[in-house]
Amino acid sequence: MRTQEEQAARLVWQYGEPIHAVVFFAPETRAATDGLGIKGGWMSYFGCRAAPLGSVAAAVVTSIFYGFHPRKVERAIPDAWAYAEPRQLIDARLSAMDAALRRLLGEAIDGPDVRRAAALATAAVHSADFSGRPLGAANAALADPGAPHLQLWQALGAMREHRGDGHVTCLVANQVDPCESLVMQAATGRSERDSLRTNRGWSDEEWRTAVMRLRERGWLDDDELPTPSGTKARDAIEAATDRLAAPLVATLGARGVELVEAMRPLAERIMAAGEVPRRNNMGLPWPSQ
Repeated sequence: MRTQEEQAARLVWQYGEPIHAVVFFAPETRAATDGLGIKGGWMSYFGCRAAPLGSVAAAVVTSIFYGFHPRKVERAIPDAWAYAEPRQLIDARLSAMDAALRRLLGEAIDGPDVRRAAALATAAVHSADFSGRPLGAANAALADPGAPHLQLWQALGAMREHRGDGHVTCLVANQVDPCESLVMQAATGRSERDSLRTNRGWSDEEWRTAVMRLRERGWLDDDELPTPSGTKARDAIEAATDRLAAPLVATLGARGVELVEAMRPLAERIMAAGEVPRRNNMGLPWPSQ
């Protein structure tokens, strides 16, 4: 049974993720990074997401992002830094999100929900402890972008990466390697198997080998579906992720519910527009889980 704080952490992720995830799907992002000379969508993705870390090596990105095969990352990093400095990519993604969120939210961009959510999410990030959360901490350290909709987007980025850092900790603690984590994500129906495998850079053979390891562990059956033991293990990892994410949301106290209520109509509007797929490679728990 999840505590109220853990339930609040999951709801903040559920309704915050669509708002931040616009950066990974909006055409404005690709246009902004193309303008810097970045080559292709994956270099854009890795460059924009890793930029708060600075000009880090591919091995660092692979370790922190966790689910990607090293060769997938190595096709983009460190070459991205030869085309654009991290600071340029941070500015480019903010410019892209300004345009994309204005397009998607329309008149709501200047409404009370955006202002309220921005103030609460920013306060949570400023109050939270990011120890042991490298990508979350890097995003939390970024300068204030000024406009409320960009403050909200940037704060939600720090919050989702704080959660992601914690999720990686849980996977490592349970000896679930990067490919195995994706196999379980697909097996539980949160993402489509073939697109997940391809987009994260794993070969058929590597995927099958990971499946075999999970079968030997008793987590998957012969149809690549989770066994009761596998379901229990996956649920335990998700619960532990919520537990590690809870302290950040708990900094708001009872106002965590207010943050969810403010974000909900914004997330619903974005999802209704089809900008962020309901079943995507991030395993977005939408509309409920």
